[in-house]
Amino acid sequence: MDKPLPEPTPVTQPYWDGLREHKVRIQYSPSAQQYVFYPRVLAPRTLADDLEWREVSGEATLYTFTVADRPTAPPWQDAVPQLLAVVELAEGPRLTTEMVGVEPAALQVGMRVRPVFEDHPDITLLKYTV
Repeated sequence: MDKPLPEPTPVTQPYWDGLREHKVRIQYSPSAQQYVFYPRVLAPRTLADDLEWREVSGEATLYTFTVADRPTAPPWQDAVPQLLAVVELAEGPRLTTEMVGVEPAALQVGMRVRPVFEDHPDITLLKYTV
């Protein structure tokens, strides 16, 4: 069974375009003086329409994680354990992801992690490793 993949929208397309190039791009709001993730139309707090896309390193800290020893849904029945995580980018925003290429016992909250780009025919996914 094929795994479902995200479908870019006009608002999120620059994020996905960056991943296709193996670059992490997120929005920055000059009015709020902060990086923003998830992609949106208006800046948080200020509601300004000043969001601009900037490339960031993708370097992050493992904020939290869980080890799913059972499939999270039928398409992932052969992908256990699945290491679901939230990482905090060096620039501040947090995003959900999956840890790859690491044993579950090696994961520790607060550890530094780096981006891994998983290419598919129509989209590239952002995952993380140590």
